[in-house]
Amino acid sequence: MRQEYPRPDFVREQWMNLNGRWSFELGSRKTEIQVPFVCQSKLSGIGERIAQDHVTYERAFTVPKDWAEQQVLLHFGAVDYQCDVYVNGSCVGSHTGGQTPFSFNITPYLTWEEEQVRVEVNDPLKDEKIARGKQFWEEESKFIWYTPSTGIWQSVWLEPVAATSLSWMHFTPDIDEGTVKIDYRLSECSALPCRVHIKVRLGDEEIFHGNMVCNTLYNSLTVDVFRKKAMEGSFHFTGNYWTPETPILYDVEVQVDEGVSGAMADCVKTYFGMRKIHVENGKLYLNNQPYYHKLLLDQGYWEEGLVTAPSDQDYQEDIRKSKEMGFNGCRKHEKVEDPRFLYWADKMGFLVWEAMASFWSYTPQAAAAFAREWMDVIQRDYNHPSIVVWGMLNESWGVPRIYSSRQQQDFSRGLYYLAKGLDTTRLVISNDGWEMTETDICAIHSYKHGEKEDAEQHKVFRDCLKQVDTLHLVMEKLTFAKGSTYQGQPVVLTECGGIAVAKEAEPGEENQALSEQGKGDWGYTSASRDDFLEEYGRIVDSIYDSDLLSGFCYTQLTDVEQETNGLLTRDHQYKFDPEEIRKINERKK
Repeated sequence: MRQEYPRPDFVREQWMNLNGRWSFELGSRKTEIQVPFVCQSKLSGIGERIAQDHVTYERAFTVPKDWAEQQVLLHFGAVDYQCDVYVNGSCVGSHTGGQTPFSFNITPYLTWEEEQVRVEVNDPLKDEKIARGKQFWEEESKFIWYTPSTGIWQSVWLEPVAATSLSWMHFTPDIDEGTVKIDYRLSECSALPCRVHIKVRLGDEEIFHGNMVCNTLYNSLTVDVFRKKAMEGSFHFTGNYWTPETPILYDVEVQVDEGVSGAMADCVKTYFGMRKIHVENGKLYLNNQPYYHKLLLDQGYWEEGLVTAPSDQDYQEDIRKSKEMGFNGCRKHEKVEDPRFLYWADKMGFLVWEAMASFWSYTPQAAAAFAREWMDVIQRDYNHPSIVVWGMLNESWGVPRIYSSRQQQDFSRGLYYLAKGLDTTRLVISNDGWEMTETDICAIHSYKHGEKEDAEQHKVFRDCLKQVDTLHLVMEKLTFAKGSTYQGQPVVLTECGGIAVAKEAEPGEENQALSEQGKGDWGYTSASRDDFLEEYGRIVDSIYDSDLLSGFCYTQLTDVEQETNGLLTRDHQYKFDPEEIRKINERKK
């Protein structure tokens, strides 16, 4: 059972985990389920692929008596896709969107004896207008599509808060000025004026300790983190920057008092990193220095937990193994990952290109739902220094006519400008892969590198990576949508490789090639186990031979169900000596 604190970048001392055994209704069938694992997963205790769109969860809980003078919040990390929540028979609220968190104040509905919570979920598996990423709507997984996930898939928990309390905080670092801007909002029922104390520490050193009287719910201040040591236009001062190599984090404690001179009402612990990502002369820069991105495509699936990691340790292990193989980050694919993963990316030093799950059939209503959920993603994950890129659409999924459709192009542009309007500190890609509109990165996908014996195709692949105007020759579609053109952005090969290891032949048989889409093991190309490292090195050397590219993303971190092109197995174990992969990746520093 997942017992770790679910929201590691906004920590309060008191909380109650509601993960574990819940009653579960599936049609007329009643059974039990282990939350937060979806019923399709083995770890849920059910492990069945269902045809029903409606499921119901229920459990009893008892709120500690010493919470009686506070507001009790019921938190859900994520529920796929729409749900209504009842406490003791009364509806306390509803939520739509399978990727983002939500909370309800359940205080008015409590009896302070044994309580009952009921969650009624609707997840239309065949509705193509719903953002569901790589969850497949047919009876069996095939090609690049996986087992669907219905219902609760992140932690459920209770938290007591005072009426006067913090709702959220955002940290906006500026390494050139050596400052961080701190924006925060108090809860709607906070008693004003009140006093807020903020402490910032780096290890044992206190960087800042101040307080302010707040007369409004929204407030901000700017803290000189580097203490006037940052000099404009100069690199004489080497700040305590966050990087994958030096993941330095500043600890923050915020106390809110009841009134101007009253007792403490709320206390939250959080953190931030001093990090800058920007584009200059067609290259990617991290903290004002050129930085080459060596990424893995990460689907965030586990054999027994599906979209939910079996344990918090699994997030750490994925990052550790990726770094041991010489990668400095990942491109999350078609899934908004659990905050625990982002926490460990912050702590361990791992770049993250955040992504949203795609929908499939374009309608204005589907587009609006997608945009609303995407805004919630940015709100939730704004503070993570590991996140350096926001990516919304992928390979024109959901916008199949974007090349010529002005409406779908405008939607893509709208997502780009929406993200830029909400967050000035990160780069944004509106449509990753091809048919791009506005974008900070020219993000291209290509698996047309040929296999070992196809020297001519590989030469075409290698040559086309050197010039922008030839990239389309190794892509499935044109680089930019009609009316949009390349404007000198950094070029990153954001999907490539996808080499699956062919099955070993039985005695007396020839080696088995990978199967066609949907049947058995699958990859974009194949190699024998003995030839894999040579094939991997051949592709990476071709990428490094290009001065045009600012990075690459290899497909992919792990095998997932029938897709067997991972560097790790389905149970996230090494297929190859990680040091050998690292040696290849380090051919370019």
